[in-house]
Amino acid sequence: MAKSVNKVILLGNVGKDPEIKSTPGGTMIANLTLATSDRFQDQQGNWQDRTEWHNLVAFKRTAEIIRDYVKKGSKLYIEGKIQTRSWDDKETGAKRYKTEILVNDLSLLSGREEGGSSSGGYSKSSNSSYDQRGPQPVDNVSQSAEISDDDIPF
Repeated sequence: MAKSVNKVILLGNVGKDPEIKSTPGGTMIANLTLATSDRFQDQQGNWQDRTEWHNLVAFKRTAEIIRDYVKKGSKLYIEGKIQTRSWDDKETGAKRYKTEILVNDLSLLSGREEGGSSSGGYSKSSNSSYDQRGPQPVDNVSQSAEISDDDIPF
């Protein structure tokens, strides 16, 4: 069988506060929407923004993190996969479909004042964008040195 890939990477903002549920067995589920924007030029040369809304679903510990730290406006980096569910409508009997992103990895990108929780942040991924290095010493020689075209090697 040929190899296939189902991977989604999204960077966007949460559209409304996440909806948190639990199954009878105690598994936590988080449902939320994420908005991503695309910029394009129309036929008149004007720039237009187009927003795409994505339905996200997270389970277990990731759902708990979403419950505790994510709210409307939070900026998230998401990695996951696309899944389409189908069911029969109870009223009409028509077949219904919903395409969702199953969240595998989540990084919170909002600061506390940008829509993130005031109680802190969390990144499930192993890398963090927070720079813990202190201020770098000032190199007076490089600050005062003039660079001319003759100094550039190409």
